[in-house]
Amino acid sequence: MNFLILIIMLNLPDFGEKPKLIYYGDPMCSWCYGISEELADVKKHFANIADFQLVMGGLRPYNTETMTDLKTFLTHHWEDVNKASGQSFCYDILSDPTITYDTEPPCRATVVVRDMDPDKEYQFFKSIQKAFYAENKNMHLVDSYQEAIEGVGLSFETFAKHFASDAYKQKVKLDFQNSSNAGVRGFPTLVLEHKGKRTLIVNGFGKSEQIIAKIEALIN
Repeated sequence: MNFLILIIMLNLPDFGEKPKLIYYGDPMCSWCYGISEELADVKKHFANIADFQLVMGGLRPYNTETMTDLKTFLTHHWEDVNKASGQSFCYDILSDPTITYDTEPPCRATVVVRDMDPDKEYQFFKSIQKAFYAENKNMHLVDSYQEAIEGVGLSFETFAKHFASDAYKQKVKLDFQNSSNAGVRGFPTLVLEHKGKRTLIVNGFGKSEQIIAKIEALIN
């Protein structure tokens, strides 16, 4: 997949804060699924050195095309991601004409979990990627998130209430706007915020070793 990106290089005030890694992604972005374990290693490596922020980019929010409409397009990309990353895919959902490829619901779900327990946000994000790509769950349905919610030790009843609320349907739009304002045009995108500057680390797929090396060269 080709990724187009414009990163606004901001001159930010330096308050002596820790470096921050800002990840712009979408749970239903196949390359975000492909890089998920690589970024988990990066996040772990810098756990005591840099803060980590996950921003929902909104790959295709409110899209009305069905999985079947996009079957040829998605099959090609999923196969590429599988070859590059080794991540498992089930292709059965691509023959379902009733499910739309609307990425807003899992983005909204992630924002809900962020507010419930920010430390569990990325673990949940990875879990729902697997639920969609490997297990072909319909991410429009709240029940599709139950296993992931319980897997991170949170209340499914509380999650379900927030997930269905108009408040979170509006709140997720703030993430989409944040991504747009940052000039991000492709996912996954990882940006380093350090000493008043933002630097693009990777957009598209990358291996953890190379990503870690690039970040260390910038912060050391």
